[in-house]
Amino acid sequence: MTDSNQTPDIFTAPPEEKPSRLPWIIAGGVILVIIGVLIIVSYTQKSSTPGPNAALSPYAGSLTLSGIQMAQASTMVGGQSTYIDGTITNKGTRTVTGVTVQAIFNDFNNQPAQISTLRMQRIRTRVPYIDTETLSMAPIAPGQSAPFRLILDHVTQEWNQNPPTLRIVRVDFQ
Repeated sequence: MTDSNQTPDIFTAPPEEKPSRLPWIIAGGVILVIIGVLIIVSYTQKSSTPGPNAALSPYAGSLTLSGIQMAQASTMVGGQSTYIDGTITNKGTRTVTGVTVQAIFNDFNNQPAQISTLRMQRIRTRVPYIDTETLSMAPIAPGQSAPFRLILDHVTQEWNQNPPTLRIVRVDFQ
């Protein structure tokens, strides 16, 4: 006979509860969604970057790039930026508001080691430092020339140090 007034035995373990699997299922689902987004973004970026044989813009023949010079500078975070400066001349009949350039850096075997697709920036001032703006803010009219800059955050170490081949792959108009 047991007494209902008897105190519980402190040495007896409480009955075990089964841990919930719900947090693990939610965490797994979130990880799968993140992986899926990363795959889609990676695929989109690769497919939107024209290759070395990409078609040039039909208006590219009306634009000439000259006086190409390169420079490198250290960044505040310890990296290095590469600048490609030059002059663009609009020999066509339309006002240009944007230019996308493909810079092809070759390796020591003269094979493409890096292909970067960059939006051209117009150099606005050079003193006391170089300041740039988008071509949409300062369009290039027919017959006009303008200094430009392309900025790269990274150039492969396989690059042979020769100036890259620049190809105009897209031109926007007013």
